[in-house]
Amino acid sequence: LEFCDSFITSFPKINSKKCFEDHSLPRNFKSRNVQLSVNAAGLDSLDVDHFIEHAYSTNRARWKKKTKQIATLGPASSNKEMIEKLFLAGADVFRLNFSHGKHEEKAKLVTAIREIESKYKHPIGILADLQGPKLRVGIFEHDKVVVVEGQNFRFDMSDEPGDSGRVKLPHKEIIDTLDVGDVLLLDDGKLKMTVTESGSGYVECIVNVGGNLSNRKGVNTPTVTLPISPLTPKDLEDLHFALNVEGKVDVIALSFVQKPEDIMELREIVGTKAKILAKIEKPQAVENLELIVPLCDMIMVARGDLGVEMNIEDVPIAQKQIVKCCRKLGKPVVIATQMLESMIDNPTPTRAEASDAATAIYDGVDAIMLSAESAAGKYPLESVQMQQRIITRVESDPQYKKLMAQTVKGIHMSATDAITNAAKTVADSLNAVAIITFSSRGTTTMRAAMLRPEKPILGISPNIETARGLAMTWGVYPAVIEEEDIDSTAQKYRSMLNKSCKLALEKKVAEDPSDLLVVTAGLPFGTPGIANILRVLPAAGPDVWDPSLTNDLDEAEESYINYDDEN
Repeated sequence: LEFCDSFITSFPKINSKKCFEDHSLPRNFKSRNVQLSVNAAGLDSLDVDHFIEHAYSTNRARWKKKTKQIATLGPASSNKEMIEKLFLAGADVFRLNFSHGKHEEKAKLVTAIREIESKYKHPIGILADLQGPKLRVGIFEHDKVVVVEGQNFRFDMSDEPGDSGRVKLPHKEIIDTLDVGDVLLLDDGKLKMTVTESGSGYVECIVNVGGNLSNRKGVNTPTVTLPISPLTPKDLEDLHFALNVEGKVDVIALSFVQKPEDIMELREIVGTKAKILAKIEKPQAVENLELIVPLCDMIMVARGDLGVEMNIEDVPIAQKQIVKCCRKLGKPVVIATQMLESMIDNPTPTRAEASDAATAIYDGVDAIMLSAESAAGKYPLESVQMQQRIITRVESDPQYKKLMAQTVKGIHMSATDAITNAAKTVADSLNAVAIITFSSRGTTTMRAAMLRPEKPILGISPNIETARGLAMTWGVYPAVIEEEDIDSTAQKYRSMLNKSCKLALEKKVAEDPSDLLVVTAGLPFGTPGIANILRVLPAAGPDVWDPSLTNDLDEAEESYINYDDEN
C-alpha cells in the first residue's frame, strides 16, 4: 500500500494535446537513460541485429499486423530455409499435422523452428495437431463397388469381403449407437445413407446419394454422439512425443471433439505442459459449444470436416456463432480449411478466397490458417505472403477499426478487466504507441487482447512457454524478460519497467524514446490473472519524463521529476 500510494501521488499531470505536438526530451535525457541487459524470449541475450537488419527492415507490415497466421508444415516446407522464409513472411505459429509423417521428421521441424526463434529473438508457437479417430468401412472383394440411389445397403461385423449390398463396418460402437433415421455419410460426404433397421451387430440402410465406394473409405455420423474417446492409441503415442520432444510444442489440437468430457480427458494428460485447442468439426461440438469453450485455451473452426457433417449453408452460420462465443469468453479462435485453397496450384487466390479470408479478419478472429497451401502446395511462401497482404489491407480499413472498437456484448468485467479497459482508453487518448502487459501465465495479456485495443500489445512474461502460447493471440507481440531476484516489490517493478521500455525500442514497438507506453501489471508479481496497476511512461524509461507533457509549461523544470527516485 505504501508503494502504491507513492506511485499514485507522484504521477505527473499530462497534457495530451501537447503530447502530440512536442516530443522533445529533457536536456539531461542521455544521462538518465538507463542501459540494461535483457534476456529476451528466454534465449541467449537481447541481440536483435537479425530482427532489425533483416526481419523488420524488409517487411515492416509483418510486425505491425494484429491477426496472426498459422502455417502447416509438410513436404513443400520441411526445410529450415523455407520455414524461415515463412516466418519472415508472416507465420506466427507452425502446425505439425500428426496425420502424416514420422516422429523423427517432426523432431527435426521443432529443432529448426527453435533455431529460427533464437536467431530472431521472437517467440514462435508450435501447434501439434492430433489425428483423432478415423472411422472407415472394410474392404470389398473387388476393391470397390457402385451403389445407387434407392437400393438397400447393409453394414455388419462380418469379416467377409464386401459387395454391392454389404460391407464390414469395423466399429461396433457405431453400429450399437445407430438407430432408425440416423444418417451415415461416406467418402467425405459424397455418399449418403439413412438407417432403416438396426439389430445386433448390423444396420440396414437405404441409399440417398449413390456413387463409387471403395476400400477403407471414411464414415461420418452427423446425427449421433459416438461413445468413443477422441484419443486413439496412435494419438496417445503422438501426444507423448509432442509433450516430451526437445524444444517442446506449445499447443495440442484435439480432433473429434463431441462433448466437454473429451477436453477433460486430454487435460488430465496434458496438465499445464501445453495449451489445449479444440477443433470444432462435428455438429455435436457446435451444440455443446457453451460447455466446451470454457474448458479450452483456444478453439479452431475446422470447416472441412464440419462441412461434411453439416449442410454447407449452415457452416458460415456456425462459424459466426463459434467466433462470437470465443470472443465473448476471451478465447483465441482460429479459422481453418480452404482459406486460399487454389494457391495449392496457382500463384494467386480466387477473389472469393480473398473475400473469405477478409471476412474472418473483419469478424475479429485471432488467427487464420493455411493447410495444404503451405504444406504441400506449389506456392507455400506466396500463400503466407498473400495472407499477410490481406490482413494488412483489412486492418488499415477504418471500418475494421470501428468493428474492433465495439465491445463484445455480454462480457463480464472483473477488476482486472476494468484496469485493462482503462489502459485501452488511456492509450487512445494519449496516442500511446503500445500497451505493455506483465503476465506470468498470459491470462492478463489475453484479457487485454479480448477488448481488441487499437494499439498493439507487448505481452511480457518471465516464462518462454507463456510467450510462445501467446503467439496465436490477436494483437499480441510476446516477449520474455526474466524477473530479477529482488525482494522489494517496488524495485522489481521498476526493473521490469526499465527492461520493457528498452525492449519496446529494440523491437520497434516504439520508434522514438519519447513515444508513450501504457503499462498494466499485477502486484505482487506472479499472481495469475491480476492487473491492479496502470502507468503511463515514455519509452525512454521510468527515470525520464518529458517536461513538455505537463499542464503548466511555465513550471516545466520544476515539474520534471524522477518519480521513481526513493530520495
